[in-house]
Amino acid sequence: MFHEPKEMGLIAIATQQTQGKGRGGNDWLSPKGGALMTLLVTIPVSSSLGQRIAFVQHLMSLAVVEAVRTLPGYEDIELNLKWPNDIYYSNLMKVGGVLVNSTLMGNMFHILIGCGFNVTNSNPTICINDLIYEHNKRYETNIDPLRVDTLIARSVTALERLIDIFQKKGPNGILPSYYKYWVHSGQKIRLGGEDGPLVEIVGLDDCGFLQVLQDGKTIVTVHPDGNSFDMIRNLIIPKRS
Repeated sequence: MFHEPKEMGLIAIATQQTQGKGRGGNDWLSPKGGALMTLLVTIPVSSSLGQRIAFVQHLMSLAVVEAVRTLPGYEDIELNLKWPNDIYYSNLMKVGGVLVNSTLMGNMFHILIGCGFNVTNSNPTICINDLIYEHNKRYETNIDPLRVDTLIARSVTALERLIDIFQKKGPNGILPSYYKYWVHSGQKIRLGGEDGPLVEIVGLDDCGFLQVLQDGKTIVTVHPDGNSFDMIRNLIIPKRS
């Protein structure tokens, strides 16, 4: 990947994985029907995104959500963002996720973005076409189910646009769109465990890390590496290795 021409993109797509990996050494289940890809992106260290490289996972997650929700008729499909790297149905169930690995060579980050999300496979959780089916049933609409190849193409196109915006405008160029879809606005959670301090989520800081308000006065930064958001128990806890 270090010898690809600068102007040439590189993506690997699988219809199924047998050894998919998630954060913290977790296995990633990859049945047929999911959009499964690894994308190579090169980012200059001196650029706006190069100085805030943690934002890459947020941009990829946002790109997937926008791939669906910017389609005419699909704006109300309940596909959302969960910190730091998950794509969710409402705030209830995981639909997909992002895993980023970066290598610094000279003045360039070579970034491998692994992304997988359920499109036509209802298991192991729920898929985008299930959400479309429920939307049609609830609102008596007739929007079509979506295809894996269509959503991969739209996601990559959206990511390219989001990177371009970020490089020109920094975090403020993309955060309004990110907050539009994320599930944490005003959410109160406990840090570190069930006996940890109760804090209120404020947003992302300039580096892409989570900011929470503790005791109504102190802003605390929570790094994505090493931490996981347990939506069921409403906790941010250390990620098990």
